[in-house]
Amino acid sequence: MLLSLVFSFRNEEENIPELVLRIRKIIEGIKDLKYEMIFVNDASTDGSLNILEDLQKSYPITIINMSRCFGVTPCVLAGFAETQGDAVIYMDSDLQDPPELIPEMISKFKAGAEVVHTTRTQRKGESSLKLWFTGKAYKIINKFSDIHLPENSGDFKLLSKKVVKEILNLKEYDPYMRGLSVWVGYKQDFVLYKRDSRWSGKTKFPLFSKNPIREFIRGLTAYSAAPLYISFLMGVITSLFSIGLIFYALITKILGISTPGTPSVLIAVALFSGVLLMTNGVLGIYIARIYHEIKGRPRYIIESVSKPKGKSKV
Repeated sequence: MLLSLVFSFRNEEENIPELVLRIRKIIEGIKDLKYEMIFVNDASTDGSLNILEDLQKSYPITIINMSRCFGVTPCVLAGFAETQGDAVIYMDSDLQDPPELIPEMISKFKAGAEVVHTTRTQRKGESSLKLWFTGKAYKIINKFSDIHLPENSGDFKLLSKKVVKEILNLKEYDPYMRGLSVWVGYKQDFVLYKRDSRWSGKTKFPLFSKNPIREFIRGLTAYSAAPLYISFLMGVITSLFSIGLIFYALITKILGISTPGTPSVLIAVALFSGVLLMTNGVLGIYIARIYHEIKGRPRYIIESVSKPKGKSKV
Protein backbone atom coordinates (compact mmCIF):
# COMPACT_ATOMS: atom_id res chain seq x y z
CA MET A 1 0.00 0.00 0.00
CA LEU A 2 1.20 3.49 -0.85
CA LEU A 3 0.23 6.34 1.47
CA SER A 4 0.43 9.96 0.31
CA LEU A 5 0.79 12.66 2.95
CA VAL A 6 -0.03 16.23 1.91
CA PHE A 7 1.14 19.23 3.94
CA SER A 8 0.26 22.82 3.17
CA PHE A 9 2.66 25.18 4.90
CA ARG A 10 3.77 28.78 5.14
CA ASN A 11 6.77 29.75 7.29
CA GLU A 12 7.07 26.54 9.33
CA GLU A 13 10.86 26.18 9.46
CA GLU A 14 10.78 25.32 13.17
CA ASN A 15 8.21 22.53 12.79
CA ILE A 16 9.11 20.78 9.52
CA PRO A 17 12.19 18.80 10.70
CA GLU A 18 10.31 17.39 13.69
CA LEU A 19 7.28 16.63 11.52
CA VAL A 20 9.33 14.65 8.98
CA LEU A 21 11.14 12.69 11.69
CA ARG A 22 7.90 11.75 13.43
CA ILE A 23 6.27 10.70 10.16
CA ARG A 24 9.28 8.51 9.35
CA LYS A 25 9.20 6.86 12.78
CA ILE A 26 5.46 6.15 12.51
CA ILE A 27 5.69 4.67 9.01
CA GLU A 28 8.49 2.34 10.08
CA GLY A 29 6.07 0.75 12.56
CA ILE A 30 3.45 -0.11 9.91
CA LYS A 31 3.99 -3.31 7.95
CA ASP A 32 3.94 -3.30 4.13
CA LEU A 33 3.42 0.44 3.87
CA LYS A 34 5.25 2.77 1.51
CA TYR A 35 4.79 6.50 1.63
CA GLU A 36 5.39 9.82 -0.05
CA MET A 37 5.30 13.28 1.49
CA ILE A 38 4.08 16.22 -0.56
CA PHE A 39 4.83 19.62 0.90
CA VAL A 40 3.05 22.56 -0.73
CA ASN A 41 4.92 25.80 -0.09
CA ASP A 42 2.47 28.69 0.13
CA ALA A 43 5.11 31.34 -0.65
CA SER A 44 7.07 30.99 2.58
CA THR A 45 9.48 33.78 3.41
CA ASP A 46 11.56 31.96 6.02
CA GLY A 47 13.98 29.05 5.67
CA SER A 48 11.31 26.35 5.25
CA LEU A 49 12.15 25.68 1.61
CA ASN A 50 15.87 25.31 2.27
CA ILE A 51 15.19 22.86 5.09
CA LEU A 52 12.90 20.78 2.89
CA GLU A 53 15.37 20.72 0.03
CA ASP A 54 17.96 19.33 2.43
CA LEU A 55 15.55 16.71 3.81
CA GLN A 56 14.57 15.80 0.26
CA LYS A 57 17.96 14.17 -0.23
CA SER A 58 17.05 11.49 2.32
CA TYR A 59 13.27 11.29 2.34
CA PRO A 60 10.55 10.76 -0.33
CA ILE A 61 9.55 14.42 -0.35
CA THR A 62 7.99 16.26 -3.26
CA ILE A 63 7.97 20.06 -2.96
CA ILE A 64 5.37 22.15 -4.75
CA ASN A 65 6.10 25.88 -4.76
CA MET A 66 3.14 28.17 -5.36
CA SER A 67 3.67 31.34 -7.39
CA ARG A 68 2.26 33.42 -4.50
CA CYS A 69 0.31 32.95 -1.29
CA PHE A 70 -3.00 31.27 -2.24
CA GLY A 71 -4.17 29.90 1.11
CA VAL A 72 -4.62 26.46 2.62
CA THR A 73 -7.37 25.02 0.41
CA PRO A 74 -5.72 25.73 -2.98
CA CYS A 75 -2.46 24.31 -1.62
CA VAL A 76 -4.18 21.13 -0.44
CA LEU A 77 -5.80 20.70 -3.86
CA ALA A 78 -2.45 21.21 -5.57
CA GLY A 79 -1.02 18.50 -3.32
CA PHE A 80 -3.92 16.16 -4.11
CA ALA A 81 -3.21 16.49 -7.83
CA GLU A 82 0.33 15.27 -7.25
CA THR A 83 -0.53 12.22 -5.09
CA GLN A 84 -0.10 8.64 -6.24
CA GLY A 85 -1.20 6.82 -3.10
CA ASP A 86 -4.03 4.40 -2.44
CA ALA A 87 -4.96 6.70 0.43
CA VAL A 88 -4.18 10.35 1.09
CA ILE A 89 -3.78 12.04 4.47
CA TYR A 90 -3.70 15.81 4.58
CA MET A 91 -2.87 17.83 7.67
CA ASP A 92 -1.32 21.07 8.88
CA SER A 93 2.42 21.34 9.48
CA ASP A 94 2.29 22.89 12.96
CA LEU A 95 2.10 19.54 14.81
CA GLN A 96 -1.06 20.46 16.68
CA ASP A 97 -2.59 17.40 15.07
CA PRO A 98 -0.47 14.40 16.14
CA PRO A 99 0.77 12.24 13.26
CA GLU A 100 0.76 9.34 15.71
CA LEU A 101 -2.91 8.89 14.77
CA ILE A 102 -1.92 7.72 11.30
CA PRO A 103 -1.82 3.97 12.13
CA GLU A 104 -5.37 4.08 13.50
CA MET A 105 -6.55 6.08 10.47
CA ILE A 106 -5.04 3.49 8.14
CA SER A 107 -6.74 0.70 10.12
CA LYS A 108 -10.10 2.43 9.59
CA PHE A 109 -9.31 2.73 5.88
CA LYS A 110 -8.39 -0.95 5.59
CA ALA A 111 -11.66 -1.78 7.36
CA GLY A 112 -13.58 -0.10 4.54
CA ALA A 113 -13.79 3.61 5.36
CA GLU A 114 -13.30 5.92 2.38
CA VAL A 115 -13.06 9.03 4.57
CA VAL A 116 -11.57 9.06 8.07
CA HIS A 117 -12.10 12.22 10.12
CA THR A 118 -10.07 13.05 13.21
CA THR A 119 -12.26 14.59 15.91
CA ARG A 120 -10.81 16.69 18.69
CA THR A 121 -12.08 15.93 22.20
CA GLN A 122 -9.75 18.50 23.73
CA ARG A 123 -7.92 21.49 22.24
CA LYS A 124 -4.87 22.64 24.15
CA GLY A 125 -3.41 26.09 23.65
CA GLU A 126 -6.70 27.65 22.50
CA SER A 127 -8.76 30.13 24.48
CA SER A 128 -12.22 29.32 25.79
CA LEU A 129 -13.53 32.26 23.75
CA LYS A 130 -12.20 30.75 20.50
CA LEU A 131 -13.63 27.34 21.40
CA TRP A 132 -17.02 28.93 22.12
CA PHE A 133 -17.08 30.78 18.79
CA THR A 134 -15.93 27.65 16.94
CA GLY A 135 -18.68 25.55 18.50
CA LYS A 136 -21.33 28.11 17.58
CA ALA A 137 -19.97 28.34 14.01
CA TYR A 138 -20.32 24.56 13.55
CA LYS A 139 -23.88 24.65 14.89
CA ILE A 140 -24.89 27.51 12.57
CA ILE A 141 -23.38 25.81 9.52
CA ASN A 142 -25.07 22.50 10.35
CA LYS A 143 -28.39 24.24 11.04
CA PHE A 144 -28.63 25.74 7.56
CA SER A 145 -26.44 23.47 5.47
CA ASP A 146 -27.39 20.54 3.25
CA ILE A 147 -24.65 18.44 4.85
CA HIS A 148 -23.78 17.58 8.45
CA LEU A 149 -20.31 18.89 9.20
CA PRO A 150 -18.64 16.84 11.98
CA GLU A 151 -17.90 19.18 14.88
CA ASN A 152 -14.27 19.62 15.94
CA SER A 153 -13.03 17.81 12.83
CA GLY A 154 -10.57 20.04 11.05
CA ASP A 155 -7.97 19.67 8.32
CA PHE A 156 -6.56 16.31 9.35
CA LYS A 157 -8.26 13.56 7.38
CA LEU A 158 -7.64 10.41 5.42
CA LEU A 159 -9.28 10.16 2.00
CA SER A 160 -9.25 7.18 -0.32
CA LYS A 161 -7.87 7.54 -3.83
CA LYS A 162 -11.47 7.35 -5.09
CA VAL A 163 -12.58 10.29 -2.91
CA VAL A 164 -9.56 12.41 -3.89
CA LYS A 165 -10.39 11.83 -7.55
CA GLU A 166 -14.00 12.94 -6.98
CA ILE A 167 -12.87 16.11 -5.19
CA LEU A 168 -10.40 16.97 -7.95
CA ASN A 169 -13.15 16.51 -10.53
CA LEU A 170 -15.18 19.29 -8.91
CA LYS A 171 -14.62 22.67 -10.52
CA GLU A 172 -15.53 25.04 -7.69
CA TYR A 173 -13.20 28.02 -7.55
CA ASP A 174 -13.50 28.51 -3.79
CA PRO A 175 -14.41 25.11 -2.28
CA TYR A 176 -14.89 24.40 1.41
CA MET A 177 -12.63 21.39 1.97
CA ARG A 178 -14.09 20.29 5.29
CA GLY A 179 -17.49 20.18 3.67
CA LEU A 180 -16.37 18.44 0.49
CA SER A 181 -15.07 15.44 2.42
CA VAL A 182 -18.60 14.98 3.78
CA TRP A 183 -20.49 15.99 0.63
CA VAL A 184 -18.87 13.27 -1.52
CA GLY A 185 -20.49 10.63 0.68
CA TYR A 186 -19.09 7.06 0.87
CA LYS A 187 -18.39 5.29 4.15
CA GLN A 188 -17.03 7.67 6.77
CA ASP A 189 -15.40 6.93 10.12
CA PHE A 190 -13.83 8.86 12.98
CA VAL A 191 -10.74 8.82 15.18
CA LEU A 192 -10.92 10.72 18.48
CA TYR A 193 -7.91 12.53 19.94
CA LYS A 194 -6.71 15.37 22.15
CA ARG A 195 -5.21 18.21 20.18
CA ASP A 196 -1.86 19.59 21.32
CA SER A 197 -0.58 23.14 21.26
CA ARG A 198 1.60 24.20 18.36
CA TRP A 199 5.04 22.56 18.45
CA SER A 200 6.63 25.93 17.73
CA GLY A 201 5.79 29.34 16.28
CA LYS A 202 2.58 31.35 16.25
CA THR A 203 -0.81 30.39 14.87
CA LYS A 204 -1.71 31.55 11.36
CA PHE A 205 -5.41 31.56 12.31
CA PRO A 206 -6.03 33.92 15.25
CA LEU A 207 -9.71 34.15 16.20
CA PHE A 208 -10.43 37.69 15.01
CA SER A 209 -8.63 37.51 11.68
CA LYS A 210 -9.87 37.14 8.12
CA ASN A 211 -9.06 33.44 7.83
CA PRO A 212 -11.54 32.02 10.43
CA ILE A 213 -14.22 34.50 9.31
CA ARG A 214 -13.68 33.58 5.66
CA GLU A 215 -13.88 29.86 6.50
CA PHE A 216 -17.16 30.36 8.38
CA ILE A 217 -18.74 32.30 5.50
CA ARG A 218 -17.44 29.75 2.98
CA GLY A 219 -18.86 26.88 5.03
CA LEU A 220 -22.23 28.60 5.51
CA THR A 221 -22.75 29.58 1.88
CA ALA A 222 -21.10 26.69 0.03
CA TYR A 223 -23.82 24.14 0.81
CA SER A 224 -26.93 26.17 1.54
CA ALA A 225 -29.07 29.00 0.19
CA ALA A 226 -30.80 29.36 3.57
CA PRO A 227 -29.34 32.83 4.29
CA LEU A 228 -31.08 34.12 1.16
CA TYR A 229 -34.42 32.77 2.35
CA ILE A 230 -33.84 34.27 5.79
CA SER A 231 -33.20 37.64 4.16
CA PHE A 232 -36.48 37.31 2.25
CA LEU A 233 -38.33 36.38 5.44
CA MET A 234 -36.88 39.38 7.26
CA GLY A 235 -38.01 41.60 4.39
CA VAL A 236 -41.56 40.24 4.69
CA ILE A 237 -41.61 40.76 8.46
CA THR A 238 -40.36 44.33 8.24
CA SER A 239 -42.83 45.08 5.44
CA LEU A 240 -45.69 43.86 7.63
CA PHE A 241 -44.32 45.93 10.48
CA SER A 242 -44.26 49.04 8.30
CA ILE A 243 -47.86 48.40 7.18
CA GLY A 244 -48.82 48.16 10.84
CA LEU A 245 -47.15 51.50 11.49
CA ILE A 246 -49.16 53.05 8.65
CA PHE A 247 -52.46 51.80 10.12
CA TYR A 248 -51.38 52.98 13.57
CA ALA A 249 -50.61 56.45 12.21
CA LEU A 250 -53.98 56.65 10.41
CA ILE A 251 -55.95 55.51 13.47
CA THR A 252 -54.22 57.93 15.82
CA LYS A 253 -54.77 60.72 13.28
CA ILE A 254 -58.51 59.95 12.96
CA LEU A 255 -58.93 59.71 16.73
CA GLY A 256 -56.98 62.93 17.21
CA ILE A 257 -54.52 61.40 19.64
CA SER A 258 -51.41 61.52 17.45
CA THR A 259 -48.44 63.38 18.88
CA PRO A 260 -45.70 64.90 16.76
CA GLY A 261 -42.18 63.64 17.33
CA THR A 262 -39.20 62.12 15.66
CA PRO A 263 -38.20 59.10 17.87
CA SER A 264 -40.64 56.70 16.21
CA VAL A 265 -39.55 57.85 12.76
CA LEU A 266 -35.87 57.43 13.64
CA ILE A 267 -36.48 53.96 15.07
CA ALA A 268 -38.38 52.87 11.97
CA VAL A 269 -35.74 54.28 9.61
CA ALA A 270 -32.93 52.66 11.57
CA LEU A 271 -34.74 49.31 11.65
CA PHE A 272 -35.49 49.21 7.93
CA SER A 273 -32.04 50.51 6.99
CA GLY A 274 -30.40 47.79 9.07
CA VAL A 275 -32.52 45.06 7.50
CA LEU A 276 -31.83 46.38 3.98
CA LEU A 277 -28.10 46.58 4.56
CA MET A 278 -27.97 43.10 6.06
CA THR A 279 -30.05 41.67 3.21
CA ASN A 280 -27.84 43.37 0.62
CA GLY A 281 -24.81 42.00 2.45
CA VAL A 282 -26.08 38.41 2.20
CA LEU A 283 -26.87 38.91 -1.48
CA GLY A 284 -23.41 40.38 -1.96
CA ILE A 285 -21.72 37.28 -0.50
CA TYR A 286 -23.51 34.98 -2.93
CA ILE A 287 -22.96 37.33 -5.86
CA ALA A 288 -19.25 37.45 -4.99
CA ARG A 289 -19.09 33.65 -5.07
CA ILE A 290 -20.83 33.63 -8.45
CA TYR A 291 -18.47 36.34 -9.69
CA HIS A 292 -15.39 34.33 -8.76
CA GLU A 293 -16.82 31.19 -10.34
CA ILE A 294 -17.72 32.71 -13.72
CA LYS A 295 -14.33 34.37 -14.18
CA GLY A 296 -12.91 30.92 -14.76
CA ARG A 297 -9.53 31.64 -13.21
CA PRO A 298 -7.44 28.70 -11.97
CA ARG A 299 -7.60 28.07 -8.22
CA TYR A 300 -3.83 28.28 -7.96
CA ILE A 301 -0.65 28.68 -9.99
CA ILE A 302 2.35 26.44 -9.40
CA GLU A 303 5.78 27.98 -9.81
CA SER A 304 7.74 24.73 -9.65
CA VAL A 305 7.61 21.10 -8.57
CA SER A 306 10.67 19.40 -7.11
CA LYS A 307 10.76 15.61 -6.92
CA PRO A 308 12.74 13.55 -4.36
CA LYS A 309 16.50 13.65 -4.82
CA GLY A 310 19.08 11.04 -4.03
CA LYS A 311 18.24 7.81 -2.22
CA SER A 312 15.02 8.37 -0.30
CA LYS A 313 14.09 6.43 2.81
CA VAL A 314 10.82 4.89 1.64
